Amino acid sequence: MLTKRIIPCLDIKNGRTVKGVNFVDLRDAGDPVELAKQYANQGADELVFLDISATLEGRGTTLDMVLHVAEQVNIPFTVGGGISSVEHVDALLQCGADKVSINSSAVKRPELVNELSNKFGSQCVVVAIDAKQIDGQWKVHLAGGSIPTEIDLFEWAKEVEERGAGEILFTSMDHDGTKNGFANEALARLSEELNIPIIASGGAGNVQHFVDTFKEGKSDAALAASVFHFGEIPIPELKKELKSNNIEVRL
Repeated sequence: MLTKRIIPCLDIKNGRTVKGVNFVDLRDAGDPVELAKQYANQGADELVFLDISATLEGRGTTLDMVLHVAEQVNIPFTVGGGISSVEHVDALLQCGADKVSINSSAVKRPELVNELSNKFGSQCVVVAIDAKQIDGQWKVHLAGGSIPTEIDLFEWAKEVEERGAGEILFTSMDHDGTKNGFANEALARLSEELNIPIIASGGAGNVQHFVDTFKEGKSDAALAASVFHFGEIPIPELKKELKSNNIEVRL
């Protein structure tokens, strides 16, 4: 049985982490390398860095950051934000990123998924999908969830799988930031309809939410930000609790 993964997510702007992080013994909460090391030591399975500025100007600082994280951290990490070309992905992977996450750029030009998986292998390609329910239908949203589309979540997820995506990172805009639990019904449906791993995102508030997303949501991995950054849920305790609920995790 494959182990379930716990993935902290860090927002990056100009090579620094933003969105307050509150670790007691951290010299510099803005330093992604420090944070990455901290999370790796705590037992995180992977990390996701989202470059929220993701401008062309900021790209050099992001590549520098990726280089430094890769030198110092021994767990796989994914970089996302504003990635829309094979060249950009090539640069990120050359600097040591293990995977890249694409979102709006895939919706605007779905062939990008094929191009990336053909060149680098599907194991590098994570397609992030932000969706919310509108009149009972899950619809894909772009630009950090601010632009609604008519695209159906499940149809889009199936399409990107066929095009070569290796994983889906699904964020429920309805659950994100609420700390009321993950969108387990939609997650379970994605897991049933697709053959690639599904990462749950949006809604983590307590340990039980993680238990539920692995059991009811059939998620392969769970991603969260603030509950980890503010020490509300220490990763070692979370993993012990998952283990005691008969969920396979790497301790």
